[in-house]
Amino acid sequence: MEQVAGDVFEIAGETFGSRLLVGTGGHTNLKKLEDSIRISGTEIVTVGLRRVASTGGPAGGVMELLAKLNVKLLPNTAGCYTAEEAVLTAKMGRESLDTNWVKLEIIGDDETLYPDTEQLVAAAEELVNEGFVVLPYSSDDPIVAKKLVEVGCAAVMPLASPIGSGRGISNPDNLRIIREAVEVPLIVDAGIGSASDAALAMELGADGVLLSSAIARAEQPVLMAEAMRDAVAAGRNSYRAGRIPKKLYAKPTTVMQGRIRR
Repeated sequence: MEQVAGDVFEIAGETFGSRLLVGTGGHTNLKKLEDSIRISGTEIVTVGLRRVASTGGPAGGVMELLAKLNVKLLPNTAGCYTAEEAVLTAKMGRESLDTNWVKLEIIGDDETLYPDTEQLVAAAEELVNEGFVVLPYSSDDPIVAKKLVEVGCAAVMPLASPIGSGRGISNPDNLRIIREAVEVPLIVDAGIGSASDAALAMELGADGVLLSSAIARAEQPVLMAEAMRDAVAAGRNSYRAGRIPKKLYAKPTTVMQGRIRR
């Protein structure tokens, strides 16, 4: 996907042509995963560090595939429940995958999979001090977003709605407030279910969208990956173009002067 002149997607000094980030979980086979990644145009792919702790089996196949596709790996700490666990997992990932980028996830509740924001901020600060480029999965709380920026996170990644729920954007106003409150990239993560959800996220001012289940669990994953690619691009263009203001009453598009009267 080509960048629009003057509209660069940059994270921690690296630039990317696509604003769509894709996860690897949930696909039924490697062929669908490969085809989905290719057609999505993504350049950043997340992979669970716990899934690739061993190089054998399906996890090993995923890593071989990602190496072939030449995408940037964004290892994540999914499955961690404390700052200590997440920091240790991130360090193991840096050693095994040779990258200092990490998607920081610390889950606070098994039912909602909402993040534990207190643990998240603490872990983020420690990892930043250890030289990591930290992209934290967080709630859509603007105060949490500002705290994450203050400790040095390279981006903020608030959820649209609970992980895998497909409910779309529950609190659009919160995302607008976060957009105004932080200058680092805003990447909407979790809860996206359809192309319209992705487009709306971008229209609200997001710099990017990260999704996994929306593609992997779709009836036709490859077709959905293509739809998400186009939706993210369209939403970004719509945001940059500046929508017309909403009005209560009609405003004619045709000039009324000179109209024919009896």
